Parts: sequence; C-alpha cells; structure tokens
Amino acid sequence: MQVVGAVLFACALIHTFSAKAFDLLAHRHPRHAGLFDLLGEVEVVFGFWAFLLIMAMALLSGPQAAIDYAESRQYTEPLFVFVVMVVAASRPVLDSVRALLGMLARLAPVRTELALAWLGLALVPLAGSLVTEPAAMTLAALMLAPQIFRPHVPEWLKYGALGVLFVNVSIGGTLTAYAAPPVLMVAGTWGWDSAFMAATFGWKAALAVCINATGAIVLLRRHLEAEPYTASAEATSPELVPRMPRLVALIHLAFLAAVVLLAHHPVLFLGVFLMFLGFTQSYQRYQDPLILKEGLLVGFFLAGLVVLGGMQQWWLQPVVSSLGPTALFFGALGLTAITDNAALTYLGSLIIGLSDHEKYMLVAGAVAGGGLTVIANAPNPAGAALLKRGFNDESIGAVGLFLGALMPTAVAAALFLV
Repeated sequence: MQVVGAVLFACALIHTFSAKAFDLLAHRHPRHAGLFDLLGEVEVVFGFWAFLLIMAMALLSGPQAAIDYAESRQYTEPLFVFVVMVVAASRPVLDSVRALLGMLARLAPVRTELALAWLGLALVPLAGSLVTEPAAMTLAALMLAPQIFRPHVPEWLKYGALGVLFVNVSIGGTLTAYAAPPVLMVAGTWGWDSAFMAATFGWKAALAVCINATGAIVLLRRHLEAEPYTASAEATSPELVPRMPRLVALIHLAFLAAVVLLAHHPVLFLGVFLMFLGFTQSYQRYQDPLILKEGLLVGFFLAGLVVLGGMQQWWLQPVVSSLGPTALFFGALGLTAITDNAALTYLGSLIIGLSDHEKYMLVAGAVAGGGLTVIANAPNPAGAALLKRGFNDESIGAVGLFLGALMPTAVAAALFLV
C-alpha cells in the first residue's frame, strides 16, 4: 500500500503541474468538456487522487482497512481553512480591512494605489501572524484582485505578484508560534513560543516580506498608476448599497476572532460558523454572496492532501533525517514544493536527536519554499481559487507560479540563512 500511495501521490503531482492541459482537452473534445473542466480545477486534483487511493486500499487491504485509514486522518486544517475563508471574505470584514488600509495608504508619501498594493502584499501577509495565514491569504487575495489581477496587467507580472503573495504569506506567519501550519506542527514538541519565533524568525521574515513587496510594486507601478484603485462595485454606485452599520462589522470581526481562537477545536469553530451563517441570513442586505463554493473546493483539496500525504512518511522521513544542517535547509526548501510544508515539519518533529540548528534549518527551509507551488503551503489553494479568474483561461499554471516565486523565495532563503 505504501508503494501504491507513493505512485498515486506522484500522479497527483503530475496532474497538478499539468492542470492547464485539461483546458485544451476541453476545447478539443466539447462532448466531454465538463469532465475535463472539472479535472482542470487545481482544487479538485488531490481530492480526486485521494478518492482513488481509498478505492485502491479497499481493493487491496479490504474495505474496513480503507475506512479505518480515512478516519484516522486529522481534518482540522481543511475544515478551518474552509471556515476562515468564508468568514474573512464576508463583506463587513472586507470593508473594515479596506477602510483601515485606505487610511494607512492616504498617509503614505506615495500614490494611494501604490501604497494600497504594497500594504496588500506586505502588511496583510504579516498580519497572518495574528489572524492565521489562511485568513491573511483570503483578505490579501480579495484586496489585490481588482488592483493587480486584471486584464490590462501583463501575465508575467501577475505571476510575479502571485509568487510574492504566496511567499510572503508563507513566511509572514512566523512572527508567532500558532499562525503558520509548519510552525504549529513543531512548536509544542520543541518548546518554541511566540517570543522565540519573533526573535529567531520574525524579524528576518518581516524584512524579506518588505523587500519582496517593494520589488513587486516597483515592477507594477506603471500599471497600478494607469487606473485608480476601486475596492468594489460599491465605490461606483454607493446609493445602491446600504451603509454598513458599525455593529454589524464588529459582530463579523468577532466571529472571525472566535474562529481564529478556536482554530484547533473543529467542533467549536464549526458551531461558531453555523451561528455566523444564521447571522448573515438575518442581515442579508449588508452581505455579498459568501464564497462557499471556493471554500469547499479548497477544503476538498487540503483534505485530499491529508489523505495522500499520510502515506508518504516511509520515504520522506529517512530523506529528512539523513541530511546535515545546510543540506536540510535546501532539502526542505525543495521538498516543500512537492509536499505540504506542514507535513514536512511534522515528520521532522518525529526525528529524535535533531540539534537546535537543524531544527531551525528545517523550519526555515519549509516556510521559505512555501510559495513555489500551489500545494507547498496550506493557504495557497485559497489564494489560487480567489485569483485564478485574473489569469488567461482562468487558471494558474504551475510553471508560471514557480518562476514567479523564485526571486521572492531566494530573498527569503538568503535572510533565513543569515
């Protein structure tokens, strides 16, 4: 079963990197366009292959073994990402964040649209250390979509901005010990608290985030200046939208805070989410449609990664344990591109006898490489789902993302190696 699991995992990786090819098949074979469009959705890939793994396990090891394995996996992270995406993307929360960033942008000594884009690529990812990385990714993606990810911006610049966003979110959550999944996996075992994270990783991450965001804005400045920023349709027709009461915004922010505080207790944060859904139904006039479909697709993707990733320990752990400190950094940076970085650090936490320097190198490499692919970091599928409409064919190419993330990854890696 371990060999079958590794083969199916490899198939899922190949499928992920060739997802755009299914769009071409949909055009060539219109009779089956629906199926090819489905298989071309990056968020569907790992869930699809995880389903095949469970079927193979049922055939080879028996139905009960397949059920036992599926039920032994921990699905807290997929559930949390789904819930926090929907809550963070609600209109009252977005309006509050837009108002705050708009105020800060007007105080900046540069054009407002430049400042807003920089804040979306730098401040919001760093805020992920407080509100968790999936929430930061959701807010940043929705803030940046009408500014950067639109038709008149060259495709290569959009991939560059996407790479910066993914890398910055991956490293921006390292200022605390609870917000970044790869840090959370080892913090309790190794005794790392938020003070340690801020002193060891945080300042380097903050510096890298600012450098990456500034470089992206320098390249994008002509395109951002070409058209003033409009946060949403409300900016052009305010008379059609009811004014947002402060109490409604505060209640939504309280729901978001409750979900973040209960991130490791799915029964409780799902209960809060049901209350949130009831509240949004009661005050529909202050709401935009919730992103339930996008959130469910991302949750499905991450759940599939949990199922498939659980079968890879037999080859990943020996690789990780055999590397020295410097090789461990670059090995983790490379491996995280083909497997979730939280799974990688979790395997590292099981190794007995790692030195403090090796522990640092493992986590630093895992978070630095978190923007290279969609599967490298748990929040990446959320960003891809929310931003893919801004790209050609409404899909994000794996090669384009990889190339766009290379330079910001190099900046993060260089600072973490200091």
